[in-house]
Amino acid sequence: MEQSEREQLRKKVLDFLTENGIAYELYTHPELSSIDECLEYWKDIHDATHCKNLFFRNHKGNRHYLVSMECHKNLDIHGLEHMVRQGKLSFASEERMMRCLGLHPGSVSAYGLINDIHPENANPKELFEDGHRVKYFIDSDLQRVSKISFHPCENTASVVISREDFLKFLELWGGQVEWLDMSVKND
Repeated sequence: MEQSEREQLRKKVLDFLTENGIAYELYTHPELSSIDECLEYWKDIHDATHCKNLFFRNHKGNRHYLVSMECHKNLDIHGLEHMVRQGKLSFASEERMMRCLGLHPGSVSAYGLINDIHPENANPKELFEDGHRVKYFIDSDLQRVSKISFHPCENTASVVISREDFLKFLELWGGQVEWLDMSVKND
């Protein structure tokens, strides 16, 4: 991804937060593509829970799901399939990430939901009843954190907001949110 595209993606997220009265802390770092790489840079960000984010599609390819959990948790995809009752899931392609959330691999983030607020040119078969392309599944443990951290739709920074502001962010997005007990094996 080009530097100018990274800057545009980050600016869009930060502008959205600012325009909606959501206070944030921005931490920059080199391009990071894995949780293991991120942990080195996150160690100095105190009181924030850092998240792992995965983007899936159903077996028919007409439904898309964003999943967020605390970064140290491992996810059993078959267990997730059982919890969400959406049939067989597989990782979504880069084309689907771009179309639904405006994201590239390595920078999947809850902040990508801003690109799903008013989906343009959406195939009606892809839309949920609420008019969004994406349903969001979140680890219920994240309801109890004081601050939460995600990439700003590009992987050279982390943006931290309070739990209350995260809930406000989800209300602004307006799509379906389901909190799940993802108490699966940890590293």
